[in-house]
Amino acid sequence: MFLDREEVDLTSGGIVTPLLYLSIPLIITNVLQTAYNVADTFWLGRYGTTEVAAISFAFPIVFLLISVAMGLSVAGSILVAQYIGADRESDAEYAASQTVVFSIIGALAIGVGGYFVVEDLLALFGAEPAVVAAATSYMRIYSLGLVFVFGFFMFISLMRGYGDTVTPMLIMLVSVVINIVLDPLVIFGVGPFPELGIAGAAYATIFARAVTLVLGLWLMFRGYRGVRIRLSQMVPDLSYGWKLVRLGLPASVEGASRALSITLLLFIVALFSTPVVAAYGIGTRILSVIILPAVALSQGVETMTGQNIGAGNPDRAAAANRFAALVLFVSLTTVGLLSTLVAEPLVALFTNDPAVVDAGANFLYFVAPTFGLFGVMYTYMGGFRGAGMTMTAAGLVIVAFGVVQLPVAWLGASVLGPTGIWLSFVVSHLVGALVAIGWFRRGTWRTDDLAGDSIRGPSLEREPSSSD
Repeated sequence: MFLDREEVDLTSGGIVTPLLYLSIPLIITNVLQTAYNVADTFWLGRYGTTEVAAISFAFPIVFLLISVAMGLSVAGSILVAQYIGADRESDAEYAASQTVVFSIIGALAIGVGGYFVVEDLLALFGAEPAVVAAATSYMRIYSLGLVFVFGFFMFISLMRGYGDTVTPMLIMLVSVVINIVLDPLVIFGVGPFPELGIAGAAYATIFARAVTLVLGLWLMFRGYRGVRIRLSQMVPDLSYGWKLVRLGLPASVEGASRALSITLLLFIVALFSTPVVAAYGIGTRILSVIILPAVALSQGVETMTGQNIGAGNPDRAAAANRFAALVLFVSLTTVGLLSTLVAEPLVALFTNDPAVVDAGANFLYFVAPTFGLFGVMYTYMGGFRGAGMTMTAAGLVIVAFGVVQLPVAWLGASVLGPTGIWLSFVVSHLVGALVAIGWFRRGTWRTDDLAGDSIRGPSLEREPSSSD
C-alpha cells in the first residue's frame, strides 16, 4: 500500500523513502504508458510488416507533437511543486488551473496543425509509399485526438508536482486496460467491430485517453486527491500564461529536440531496407521499456527538487539527485548487460520476420550496455527541471542527441551500415552522462532565482484573488 502525500514529507527526513514513494508509482505508470506502444506494436506486427514499419515512422512524430505541447504541463508541475514546498497551496491551485486551460488551448492548436502537415512530413523520409500511407492514416487520427492524449499527461504532471503519483497510476491502469481490449478488436475486426488496421490502433488509444482524461479532470475539480483546480481560476490570464510559456518553452524544446533527433535518425534509417526500419522501431520501443526507471526517477527527482527548492533546502535536493543517479547507473547497466544475453528472443516477441529479429538484436548488442549512462543523464535533467533550470535540461538533450548523435549516426551509417546508427546511441549516452555530471558538480543549479522566475520573486507572483 502506498502512503498519502501528507504522510511522507518530501522536504525533511530521509531521502530514500520519499523518493521511492514518488518513483515506484511513476515506474508503474510509465510501464503502463509503454503498454500502449507495446500493444500497438505487438498486434500490428501480426497484422503486417508494413504496419510495423509505419508505426516506426509515426512514433517519433507522435513524440514530437506531444513534446511541443508538454512544455506548459512541465511548467505547471514545477510551479505546483515549488508552491507546495513553500506552503502556498492557493498559489499551487491557481498555477494548476491556468496550466489546464492554456495546455488544452495549445494542444488543440498543435493537433489541428499536425493533421495538415503529417503527410508531407512523413513523405520527406523517403519510405515506401505503402508505409507512408499507413503512417499518415495513423497520424491524422492521432493529431485530432491530441488534446485527449496531452490532457491526460497534463493531469499526471500536475498531480506529480503536488506529490501524488498514486492516483495517476490507478487512472493510467484504467486507460491501458481499455486500449489493450480495443486494440485487437478494431485492428483485425473482431465481432461487430470493423477491420481498421493501423487506424484502429489510433482510435483505440484516443478513446482510452478521452475516458481517463474526463476522470482525471473530475478528480481535480472535486479536489478529492492531489492539487485542485477551480473553474473560477480558469479564465485565461495572459500574463500568467506568458510566465508558463517562459518556464515551459525550454521543456518543450527538450522534448521536441529528443523527438526531432529520433525523427531525423529515421532519414538515415530509411536509407536501408524495411526490415531495418522495423528493427529500429522495435529496438527503440524495447529501449523505452527498459529505461522506464530512469524516466520515473527523473520525474521523482524533479518533484523532490522543486519542493525542496521551494522550502529553501537545496542541499537536500542535491543529495536526492546524487542518490538517484547512482542507483540508476548500477541497476540499468546490469539490466542492459542481461538484455544482450536474450536479445534475439526479446526482439522475436514483436515480429516473426527473421531479418527484423537479426537487425533488432544487433541494435541491443550495442545500445543495451549504455542504459545506465542514459539513466544518469535523465536523473540530473529532472533535477535541473525541478530547480526551474529548464533551459539547462534542454541544452543537455540538444548536445547529446543533436550535436553528437546525429553526426555520428550519419558518418557511422556511411561506413558501417546500420551498425553505425546503433553506435550513435552509445556515443550520445556517454557524452550526455558526462556533461550532466560535470554541470551538476559545478553547483550552478543551486539557486532560488530560477533564471529570474523564482516563486519568491515578483515575476511569478500574482495578486491574491478574492477566492484565496
